[in-house]
Amino acid sequence: MLMGAMRFLTAGLLMLLWGFLKGEPLFNKKSILTSAVVGILLLVGGNGAVIWVEQSLPSALVAIMVSSAPLWFVLLDKPNWKTNFKSQVTLAGLLIGFIGVILLFSEQLGDLFSGNATQAEIISMLLLIGGSIAWSSGSLYAKHNPSEGGSTVNVAWQMIIAGLVFLPASLLNREFERVHWAQVSGQAWLALGYLVVFGSIIAYSAYVWLLQVRPATQVSTYAYVNPVIAVILGVLFANELISWIQIAGLVVILGSVLLINLPKYRQERAAKRIDANRLSIASE
Repeated sequence: MLMGAMRFLTAGLLMLLWGFLKGEPLFNKKSILTSAVVGILLLVGGNGAVIWVEQSLPSALVAIMVSSAPLWFVLLDKPNWKTNFKSQVTLAGLLIGFIGVILLFSEQLGDLFSGNATQAEIISMLLLIGGSIAWSSGSLYAKHNPSEGGSTVNVAWQMIIAGLVFLPASLLNREFERVHWAQVSGQAWLALGYLVVFGSIIAYSAYVWLLQVRPATQVSTYAYVNPVIAVILGVLFANELISWIQIAGLVVILGSVLLINLPKYRQERAAKRIDANRLSIASE
């Protein structure tokens, strides 16, 4: 919880400074309230659950359970139920993508379930399901309740408010008493800095922006792509081996993302053809 507070407060304050330098208004009561809801659901509920359960669950299982987010997107997005459930291609893509993630980590799952799960692991899995629901709910809330003002400042307030919520959680967990600052390695500080810059300022900001300009079902496919990137990075930089079943999982996931995006591509292509025909008729 302390790491979450440090990460999001640092990233949020840096982005608030950036927004100030860009001339964006910093204080808008309505936007700050909306940012509070989004920040608490996404960063405290969703990301906080991942931070917590990584202590007791293998990362492979966490990756699979987090990848259920696109399914929650469809189930919770009531205003778009008609569109989402009508598109068989989109639904098939979502299910196939989830199967691909399971294939990707099937070997690790086999090792995990060969033994009996402890009570802590069961609680962590339930907490992770709640975190996935919170992330999907917060994403849809941000989608359907766009904030006024600049996007930089809105994202900054989301992270600052989330960081402020993490602080009392850290105090209740008595983390300040247990941290030995002198023993924190330089590599650990660099890892935290990486999360601040690339995980929060760049990736999270891009995610929030995409929610405003693309359909939620398309944006949700990030949860399928993340494990693919993780496996590829492991092969390239950590000399990890990749099996044929993992390659099959990668192909299935990428195919599912194409399926989910196919209806939108078709709509855009049809719209371009209509525009081209109109221009042709007008020129005649």
